[in-house]
Amino acid sequence: MSARILILTAGFGEGHNAAARALAAACDAQGGPGTARVVDAFALAAPRIDAIARWIYRLLITRAPGLWSLFYRWLDRSSWAERLMDLLAGERRVLDRILREERPEFICSTYPVYAFLLQGLGAAGRPLPPHYNVVTDSISINSLWWRAGAAGWFVPNADSADVMIAAGVDRTRIHVLGFPVTDYFLRHGAQLGPGEISAASPPRVLCIVNAGTPAAADMARRLLTDTDWEVTCTVGRNAALEKELSQLAGARRPVTRILGWTDRVPHLLLTHHVVLSKAGGATTQEALAARCPMIVNQIVPGQEEGNYELLRRHGIGALAETPAAMLGTLDRAFANEGAVWRQWRTALAALSRPGAAGDIAEFLLGPAARTPAEPEPVPMPFRPEREARPAPQEARA
Repeated sequence: MSARILILTAGFGEGHNAAARALAAACDAQGGPGTARVVDAFALAAPRIDAIARWIYRLLITRAPGLWSLFYRWLDRSSWAERLMDLLAGERRVLDRILREERPEFICSTYPVYAFLLQGLGAAGRPLPPHYNVVTDSISINSLWWRAGAAGWFVPNADSADVMIAAGVDRTRIHVLGFPVTDYFLRHGAQLGPGEISAASPPRVLCIVNAGTPAAADMARRLLTDTDWEVTCTVGRNAALEKELSQLAGARRPVTRILGWTDRVPHLLLTHHVVLSKAGGATTQEALAARCPMIVNQIVPGQEEGNYELLRRHGIGALAETPAAMLGTLDRAFANEGAVWRQWRTALAALSRPGAAGDIAEFLLGPAARTPAEPEPVPMPFRPEREARPAPQEARA
């Protein structure tokens, strides 16, 4: 049976895949199994080239963030960026084949380049169903998300909608429904929670050690050696660090958990008072869904700048890029039985959308999605000049 909704994703950052999986699950839950199919046309068209490209992407954002920032901004502002799409003939052919096989009623993409591939197919006379972009970034949104046009855009928050409207996108096509996250947050958010902070109930800190975040491992060590809070550290597939932190954890009296790769992050976010992590798209949005304040320890230039800016604007969490700054920030947040932490958690209520995936699925499966206006590309200039990134502060409450 062909899928009614084709969801297009790519492996350049976990946010795209996480949003695609969550949206597909929500569509299947509402429309029945097989309602949605998730496809990565880049991986299908040229697996080896795709793997190399993803490796280069990870290398740039971890080892050469300044170079990545220059490239990101060039993509954002240069009309020449669109000519790069001519190099994706193989991906366009694969996408055309999939469309002929699946014959979907709608297309959703969580990666912006697909809009250009679809634009090319349409220009060649290929009939296309309505296409919606699921924007996975906040505020610092690359103009690639809207330059090729779409039937509509699902955006994670009103701040991001304002950026796109200012850039010339038709506000009637922008739907502020949130970032699709797993329904675990919606199903368990009311039952799970970190509880209040008191002398009898110490804070619980979740430390996510991301590869390529220079200070993250040192922060984990300091949490284990210099605090009496409950601490959970996730270290991915870094077996050496997992062993080292486990040895440090053995000397602690408070509850301490050292985890390698885990699929329990939603549960951990719901049950901890604070998460310490880089400002990645998926992690930031899942923290918002869990109403778990975030201490950001790294911002990759480009898309992650907007994730942190969203937190800063709404008075949630802080930026702490050194172990000393991290400890000072947490000390202030937890002082007076968590007075600052309570302010952060209250501010999170306005941004938390744990049911976003279901809301987007309901829109797609309802009558509103069936009669969209034709896509209209947004001409240059694409946006007003961005504000400069705020100067890092060691503690921002």
